[in-house]
Amino acid sequence: MRLFSLMAGVLLAASALAQPAIPLEKAILESRGELAPEQLKGLAWLPESDLYTELSDNTLKLYTPNGKLHAEVALSAVSPSGEDLEGWPRISWESDDAFTYRRGNQLIHVKSMDGNRWGSTVVETIARLPQGAANSDRHAASGHIAYTQDNNLFVLVDGKAQTVTQEPEGIVSGQAIARYEFGIGKGTFWSPTGKRLAFYQKDERHVTDYPLTDYSTVPASVNLIKYPMAGSHSEHAAVGIWDVTKEEVVYLDFSKYGTADQFYATNLSWAPDGKHVLVAVVNRDQDDMQLARFDVSDGTLTDVLYHETDKEYVEPEHAAQFLPDGKSFLWQTEQSGFNNLLHLAYPSGEVLGKTTAEFPITSVLKMGPKGRSLVVQATGIDATQSHIYRIDLKRYTLTQLTRDWGVHNGMVSASGKYIIDRWSNLDTPGVTEIIDTRSKQIQELLVSRNPLNRYAASKPEIFQRPSFDGEMLWCRMLKPTYFDPAKQYPVLVYVYNGPHVQLVDKRWGGKAPLWMYTLAEAGYIVFTVDGRGSDNRGADFEQAVHRNLGTTEVLDQEACANWLRAEPYTDPNRFAVHGWSYGGFMTTSLMLKTPGLFQVGVAGGPVIDWSYYEVMYTERYMDTPEQNPEGFRRSDLKQLVHELDGDLLMIHGNIDDVVVMQHNVDFQRTCVDEGVQVDFYMYPGHPHNVRGKDRIHLMTKVFEYIKLHL
Repeated sequence: MRLFSLMAGVLLAASALAQPAIPLEKAILESRGELAPEQLKGLAWLPESDLYTELSDNTLKLYTPNGKLHAEVALSAVSPSGEDLEGWPRISWESDDAFTYRRGNQLIHVKSMDGNRWGSTVVETIARLPQGAANSDRHAASGHIAYTQDNNLFVLVDGKAQTVTQEPEGIVSGQAIARYEFGIGKGTFWSPTGKRLAFYQKDERHVTDYPLTDYSTVPASVNLIKYPMAGSHSEHAAVGIWDVTKEEVVYLDFSKYGTADQFYATNLSWAPDGKHVLVAVVNRDQDDMQLARFDVSDGTLTDVLYHETDKEYVEPEHAAQFLPDGKSFLWQTEQSGFNNLLHLAYPSGEVLGKTTAEFPITSVLKMGPKGRSLVVQATGIDATQSHIYRIDLKRYTLTQLTRDWGVHNGMVSASGKYIIDRWSNLDTPGVTEIIDTRSKQIQELLVSRNPLNRYAASKPEIFQRPSFDGEMLWCRMLKPTYFDPAKQYPVLVYVYNGPHVQLVDKRWGGKAPLWMYTLAEAGYIVFTVDGRGSDNRGADFEQAVHRNLGTTEVLDQEACANWLRAEPYTDPNRFAVHGWSYGGFMTTSLMLKTPGLFQVGVAGGPVIDWSYYEVMYTERYMDTPEQNPEGFRRSDLKQLVHELDGDLLMIHGNIDDVVVMQHNVDFQRTCVDEGVQVDFYMYPGHPHNVRGKDRIHLMTKVFEYIKLHL
């Protein structure tokens, strides 16, 4: 019998509710569809004016900030001659009167013949990329296009392909490096004029091959990936500069920083003069960062503009952002304890000023056109919220522009005068509005209806609880809508608790996935706490786990679970814990390090031994196994299988390239050796997460396992 049928029976027996629980299938497949708050589609500012766009009935509409319709663009007006588009493609605006989009291997350019009025258009194919081309990156002003094919990099100039690299197997050019750590998300960077292209390159020939087995073939086949484990050989980083006129490449000289596997090169940005690039160079130990400036004509290191060290780790994740006059730039750093902005002179690196917020600035949305101010997002003093602020770059003070509590996400117009703000809170499914930054007047564009009003779904409770040492932690609790405080309920604790993840905030739904509401209506209390190590609480809060992953976090989770076990409405003998990835590591840790606290655990894609995990992440938080043998020993969960007191289900995707299957296999081997019984399930053909319709199978298995053993 399927779990959602069982849960329906539980609900009918418990109470005659007029509204049903959210079906599990819908909770999984429609969380971003019909069960998500309504959103305006295609909402974006034009790049040069204060007009914004919205997609409605396959028509792109342009509006003034006061909501007056300015122009309309029909889908037929952007289609190549003789071809029909089924729906609007994803477009990239280059100016108010031109944008591009990709269709198959074609890059299509659409230009308005009357500026931003869009009365008539010219549509042309400006490039045909070769089969298998990826990572295309067009410089709008010059029209030059960079792209990768296999592991090499090419540039199209006036329709002619230039070969930037011809490297052997194992050297990858023009793609993200360092396994997307340090904020890296792409591999190519055009200079301001488009005359040069900077690109990342990684030499992985020294990195160990790791086998992933493909069982969809007969016989099964092996896909070898490069996977650098902690303490082993890492990729060799390089940065190349391609000159499209000379058709030659120059590589930056990093020799000052040792051999190529002793540093990471990241956060690349061009100086406004197009003659220099800035690169954050982080040492392998990740406790030293230098923002270095290089001359792109010959690759020489000219000077270091900013230097930062930390006894735990440094973690630059944002490139330098130059002010409009090109004489200064902004750099984001946690040196104050929270992510703040340094204002540095260029090229001297002199500190001109800095923000001193006692909460993290999470992103820079827009710089004022004259460089006197900027608009940012930050949590404010309540880490479970997010607000939009203006920063005065003379006094470096923050002025809050958003007025309603909750989680705000902003887009700023070209002039900086207007902000499209999408926000929600625990009482409000969603509001989209325009804020006039001068008058503070607000114009509503959309107030979303409650998409769950047909279903039984309780309002999340967000609150703080002290940990074992008094540190206050943010918690979220979901109860059944028919909750009776005189009764005792089983509990599921959902956990992640790793760096860069925050599970609890005050947006609509409290950031809880919809399957939690389904489980709550089946008669469970679903509880989550963001312990130390998790995001948006400052450096000290995150770095508390340094060199000892799975220690302080376990104590934080244990303290909150013990508080909840003592509450009269919970059954202390029916507690389950579930998590994925770092949450799988935490689930397994809690089952082994706090035996008896939880009767059931379900660990998905768990890290078991941090020496098996990748170099960049692991060595930041744990150092190397040679430098920190005790920390690695304490966090090696294979050593604790004999402590298991309860039922534990381990789940893994068989082609997981993030937390490789060897973690789980070695754990199972140890359980067999020591005669400890655990359950295991493998998802064929899935990498680190199980998505799509198979996720219904996954969550059904999780629910049924918990129900069976509680």
